[in-house]
Amino acid sequence: MVRKYHLLIAFVIVAVDRLSKWLVSTHIPLHGTHEVFPGLFRLTHVQNRGAAFGLWSDSPSEWKVTMLILFSLAALLVVVALLWKSHSMTTTAAGLALILGGALGNLWDRLSMGYVVDFLDFSVSGYHWPAFNLADSAIVIGALLLVSEILFSKGNEAAEGELVGDR
Repeated sequence: MVRKYHLLIAFVIVAVDRLSKWLVSTHIPLHGTHEVFPGLFRLTHVQNRGAAFGLWSDSPSEWKVTMLILFSLAALLVVVALLWKSHSMTTTAAGLALILGGALGNLWDRLSMGYVVDFLDFSVSGYHWPAFNLADSAIVIGALLLVSEILFSKGNEAAEGELVGDR
């Protein structure tokens, strides 16, 4: 059954995410930085108490964490339902499995600590990107796979159908 591969992808993402966050949390003090490529990439231990890229992190609402957890759970239910319907390893299924693993990794942090550990910190030409983590990366890569499937796969099938109909 192909579902075991979907779950394997999600499990690997969660495991690598947990390990990386544990390493950062135990070896880099909060707000501490380790330069990897000076001026471009560093590891910086931060606690994201908001949504993606620190959105709403300064919100004083006591419901913020609860709402983020509920939103994550709802998104997970949708992803799991879509994956359950998939009976093959397609680009869509791989994207959904990456999103599932990433969402579970960040949800784990929120449920256990009330915040998400972020540490990948990039600056390019004076522009500083908000710190993120491996779970975030898996979610973004999964979303890009879904978008590419929508933009390229569906368009190609429609174009091929038109060509066949012209014969």
